[in-house]
Amino acid sequence: MLKLAQEQILLNQTAASKEEAIALLAERLTQAGLVEAGYVDGMLAREAQHATYLGSGIAIPHGTTDTRELVKETGVMVAQFPGGIEWDQGQIAYVAIGIAAKSDEHLGILRQLTHVLGDELAAQALKDAKDAATIIDILTGASAPTEVQYLSLADFPADDADQLLLGAAARAKSAGWGGAEMVTALMASKPTALGQGIWLASAKAQQCGWVLATPSHAICQQAAEVKALLLLCGKDESHLSQLDNLAALAAAGQLDALAGSDGIALLQNGPAKGLADTFTIINPHGLHARPGAMLVKVAKEYGSDIRVANLDGSGEAVSAKSLMKVIGLGVKCGHRLEFRAEGADAEAALRGIGEAIAAGLGEGAH
Repeated sequence: MLKLAQEQILLNQTAASKEEAIALLAERLTQAGLVEAGYVDGMLAREAQHATYLGSGIAIPHGTTDTRELVKETGVMVAQFPGGIEWDQGQIAYVAIGIAAKSDEHLGILRQLTHVLGDELAAQALKDAKDAATIIDILTGASAPTEVQYLSLADFPADDADQLLLGAAARAKSAGWGGAEMVTALMASKPTALGQGIWLASAKAQQCGWVLATPSHAICQQAAEVKALLLLCGKDESHLSQLDNLAALAAAGQLDALAGSDGIALLQNGPAKGLADTFTIINPHGLHARPGAMLVKVAKEYGSDIRVANLDGSGEAVSAKSLMKVIGLGVKCGHRLEFRAEGADAEAALRGIGEAIAAGLGEGAH
């Protein structure tokens, strides 16, 4: 988790260039005992390789892998520049987060920042913030929509739909999504038939999430087959995109596929489209800024719509042409990425992406 204290926030700073801003952050990281003095050279070297501007007025300067031995303790320092700094051509940063990471912790920090990336209002709020607490709330997502979670309850030994619903409710309760009152409300409800043997139940909860429950043997509800039960635990509006995916699956006549092994992925991403292929990331430190930017650059060379999902992460598919979305996948070495391309040059796109990944995405094959 990205945890910030007020002493880590440097308000109302000025810098003539990003190099000056990086030097400021490196000095504060050093003063805090997180890094040794030479770490600034690694931060500047990383910036020379590839600009660390992410979007939404945020830059994340950090050291190279060669300077990790200078990191004493993982941590961050945040500087606000209300006047803005041109971090990359035409890209203005209002907040720079200096990261000191002993291994791949920065990937987790990047993932946590995705809630604010692409949000122009958040960029303006970071620029205008007058106190450290406001910046902390924006960066840590205190006011961001809840991240949707997913649970699977496969081959549950239920004799009827009520038992399957109880099993799903108990699974959600054990995950901390809600308490006994949530289970009671669910058992008093009536699941809705979506079609093709798929049923939906929902309840108010403390965490937004979905449980996909399938029975170990054929059962019925109101004389209709129950192939799978979807339990929606709702907290805010974070679940709306999954409802859209369900509607798309119904329109494509693929709702019953939710009962299969790819049910969670279908719930997250909707019906499969186009061509697909899976590649394993070989970069020792995963998809940090530089290889992530290279991957996005390759994807943008093709006209096809290209989406990517981290099969060893959340499994949710995002645009492969968005750096903020790709970095937000939290990809580490050895993670498998599934790319799906739809368009006239889909086959060439998958081939080009596969070759770039095999070549190390600008860091050389390992």
